[in-house]
Amino acid sequence: MANVRRRRQDRKPIEANSLKSKIITWEPSEEFIKNNHVINTPVQTMYIMGDLGPYGKLGQRKYEHVLCTIKVDGNGVITVKPDFTGTKEAYWIELDRQKRELWKYTIENASVQVQQEEEEREQRVFRDLYSRHKEYLSGLVGSEFEMTLPGTLRLFVNGEVVSAQGYEYDNLYVHFFLELPDHWSSPAFQQLSGVTQTCATKAVGWDNVAYFCYPFTLEMFFSQENESEDCLPQWPVIYFEVLSLDFWQRYRVEGYGSLVLPASPGLHILTIPTWRPVELGTVAELRRFFIGGSSELEDMTYVRIPATFKVLSLGTREKRSVPAPPLPLGERLSRFGFRTETTGNVTFRLYCLQQSKAFLETSASRHRVQSILDRLGGFSQQSSVYNVLEAFQRARRRMQEARESLPQDLISTSVSTVHQTQEP
Repeated sequence: MANVRRRRQDRKPIEANSLKSKIITWEPSEEFIKNNHVINTPVQTMYIMGDLGPYGKLGQRKYEHVLCTIKVDGNGVITVKPDFTGTKEAYWIELDRQKRELWKYTIENASVQVQQEEEEREQRVFRDLYSRHKEYLSGLVGSEFEMTLPGTLRLFVNGEVVSAQGYEYDNLYVHFFLELPDHWSSPAFQQLSGVTQTCATKAVGWDNVAYFCYPFTLEMFFSQENESEDCLPQWPVIYFEVLSLDFWQRYRVEGYGSLVLPASPGLHILTIPTWRPVELGTVAELRRFFIGGSSELEDMTYVRIPATFKVLSLGTREKRSVPAPPLPLGERLSRFGFRTETTGNVTFRLYCLQQSKAFLETSASRHRVQSILDRLGGFSQQSSVYNVLEAFQRARRRMQEARESLPQDLISTSVSTVHQTQEP
């Protein structure tokens, strides 16, 4: 690319009547090529010639042949053509004469090997050059970067609500908000919710698709002071609902859904199916069609696990004052009797970026840094791992409760029996 020169900008514009005849230059001259396309850096060319004339006729130009061409440009690049022979066969030149002569020759690199002192001096020159170039680049870029605190993971999400398809009514829009679990926080200026514009659907195949292309940006932090806590952190969840708007500016709920933010950085295109609550009978459908009212959730977190249904570290459930059903509480979360209907799906495009000092320590050292932040950045199947560890913790708690319920004399007897069986 250093040999390419920009085309001159001071040339006169081409007239319209002569445009057709000057689009293609069929016989470009050397001057035309140098002025309009590529101009090479100064190159010194040398030839190794061979005088293959018969005896008594040496020194005549017609018997001279080029055996090798050596070019050296201003950047110090040496080009040898043809290449060194090495393990290949010798090059040959055939002369069409009375005796049909055949000349063979080889090209070898006979340069003196570099001494160790000169090689070390060259390496020092290269290191000095690279360090100066690094300082030059750092001076251009600058050093005013926002670094996270030690033990903190910073998560950026540049998202987009791409489209929604498969819904009953037209004029759709999406309302979404982000729920931050424990140990997660966000800046004060960060908006954790949004509403897309109302979009009319377009027939694509068998479905009616509404293209929103609505961008949003999320920034959040994860920090855990004590990594020895008996829990595995959860990822933030995006809850959303799809609504439709009729001619009288009345809305209907078309579907609910949730999306767990991906645990791995990069591009993620996710299509999330939705559902909506329904009532039995035709009266509810008539009301939905004519009046616009329909059954909707009082708490949108009921799509997954409601925020008011919290699992304590001791394995019990915490009961809080909650609104009216549909939100059953108790020892177990039950959705028995709650009728739903599958509706369409919504497509999200997410660009996830993760920043943490633990990643720098991991890349700088040969061993893996087994910290919470490292596990957060490395697990692509976070939900499955979390379920396995949660089941293991429940089993361990049951073992501890069973051990505590046994009499102490029975525990001491069993321990002594175990010691006796282990003796040789």
